[in-house]
Amino acid sequence: MKFGYAKICAVTPKIKVADVDFNKNSIIEQISSAINLGAEIIVFPELCLTGATCGDLFFSSVLIEGAKSGLEEIVNFSKQKQALIFVGLPVKKDNSLYNALAVVNDGKVLAFITKTFTSNTNDLCDGRYFSTLKEDTEIDFLGERVAFGTKFIFKNSKNADVTVSAEIGTDLFSASSPSTSHALNGANLIVNASATPVTVGKEEYLRASISAQSSKLLCGYALANAGEGESTSDMVFGGCNYICECGKVIAQSKPFSNNFVISEIDFSFIAQERLKGYTNNDDGYKVIEFSANSEWKDLSREYEKTPFVPIEEKTMGERAELILSIQAEGLKKRVAHANSGSVVLGLSGGLDSTLAILVAVTAMKKLNRPLKDVVAVTMPCFGTTSRTYLNTIKLGRALGVTLKKVDITKAVTRHLKDIKHPDGVFDVTFENAQARERTQVLMDIANMTNGLVIGTGDLSEVALGWSTYNGDHMSMYAVNNSIPKTLVRHVVEAYANKSKGKLKAVLTDILDTPVSPELLPAENDAISQKTEDIVGPYVLHDFFLFNMIRRGFAPEKLYFVACKTFDGDFRKETILKWLKIFIRRFFIQQFKRSCAPDGIKVGSVGLSSKSEWKMPSDAVCKLWLDQLENL
Repeated sequence: MKFGYAKICAVTPKIKVADVDFNKNSIIEQISSAINLGAEIIVFPELCLTGATCGDLFFSSVLIEGAKSGLEEIVNFSKQKQALIFVGLPVKKDNSLYNALAVVNDGKVLAFITKTFTSNTNDLCDGRYFSTLKEDTEIDFLGERVAFGTKFIFKNSKNADVTVSAEIGTDLFSASSPSTSHALNGANLIVNASATPVTVGKEEYLRASISAQSSKLLCGYALANAGEGESTSDMVFGGCNYICECGKVIAQSKPFSNNFVISEIDFSFIAQERLKGYTNNDDGYKVIEFSANSEWKDLSREYEKTPFVPIEEKTMGERAELILSIQAEGLKKRVAHANSGSVVLGLSGGLDSTLAILVAVTAMKKLNRPLKDVVAVTMPCFGTTSRTYLNTIKLGRALGVTLKKVDITKAVTRHLKDIKHPDGVFDVTFENAQARERTQVLMDIANMTNGLVIGTGDLSEVALGWSTYNGDHMSMYAVNNSIPKTLVRHVVEAYANKSKGKLKAVLTDILDTPVSPELLPAENDAISQKTEDIVGPYVLHDFFLFNMIRRGFAPEKLYFVACKTFDGDFRKETILKWLKIFIRRFFIQQFKRSCAPDGIKVGSVGLSSKSEWKMPSDAVCKLWLDQLENL
């Protein structure tokens, strides 16, 4: 257990129908392999000790007693193995037979979990052989009274967040699935021992069902499926195994691979998600402690380097179109409500202002307004290069908007002289004087045209406070405030890919231009001030932002995951340096977020102080930075 993770393994053992001795040995072999890989929770398929396709052999006392003996050997093997193991088998109690899971830990059976919904119309027709238990009870096994039923939560004695419960096979698909009740009573992980045959479309349906259930219940979900060795008289079993976390499939096996899948469930993330308003029931569940403590060190699951950006190109194009539509719909409503005569924005030749003007043009089209009502203002000053200036002209003309040029060099020079700012000193005052002058120009032009100034700053800049207070920090409506820098690039790129001619050419060149506020004098007409040289790579900051805000990662865990994710891209010392800067800036720049203009939320992460992120402006980051001091 490290950083709240626990390794989960869903196993498809090779079996022979009704050959309990063979199956028992196969299960023991797989338990040993899984534990050697660090597995702390191991789930096997439904009725795997006998085979799920035994048919009327389930009525045979020979098979039932053989399964009991096989389980005894598995239990003895589990001593001091430090894993929670779920094994499927038929169990007889009184005069009834049950489709059950033995929950094994450290030489003991902690409980038998019975299937809740059997049927004579499902693939196995298990209602023909197995009964449904009316209420939880106990059963004798190995000289002890063992819990027998469905309402059990298994809790790791070393970590209270690791809480596990189980359902069997088609229980998942019932209208009131046991997993729903389990999760509402505190289970953070549901395991499912299944025997679902392969048919056309079944794998996609199973994956979608597991993903939806774990998303709805805010839990992990691990399903182990029957595979090779089950009877093929009527069906084929492919052993499709899945591990899912809060709707995301993090590991799966291919059909007929007859293998196990193993990955880590982030129990601390699940617990953090449930703190946000999850309802906990008290339906009389019995909590049973188990011991499991693997010594694994390396994280096998992978995290996306750009978590805000879809991986697949097709998905990216669709997502980009949706994002632009959301932004435009928000601006459309604000323009209509304010009865604005124009939309005014500063056009710099950079990515953010480019996305903003694309949003403005799209909104005006939705309003059936002339595109001349979009007023794009280019305001060259000391750091403006001919490349960025010419790109603003080309972009404005290609889009057909009203383009204004206001050179602010003289105004800023006069202002700096008025406040007796020393010549040749390129400090924060020198930079901010330009940003505030640009904002004043935009506001005044908006007044002249009954217009609405839209802000261009993105979510990454909002997180880092990379804006001038009462300068580009301020607008009348912020259209990019929930779009991180890595996503801004992809939305503009998707728009460029659909464009033609001069518009496509200028968008392509803007995408190739280094990110810069252009507030320091240019050197030989080249950009001298590159943002990422100052605040760090945006690919790292967006990774930090997503995983700290969305997933609740503490700094030490964030560093651990980032080092694995960006191995080969950045040195560990580099990641640590920029992580410290990110945390420090995130805290001290909250005052800017506390008084930011309105802006729409687009994704799962937002920093609006009105509805998304509420933090006092004078909060101290010492505890967060202290975690990083000894790394």
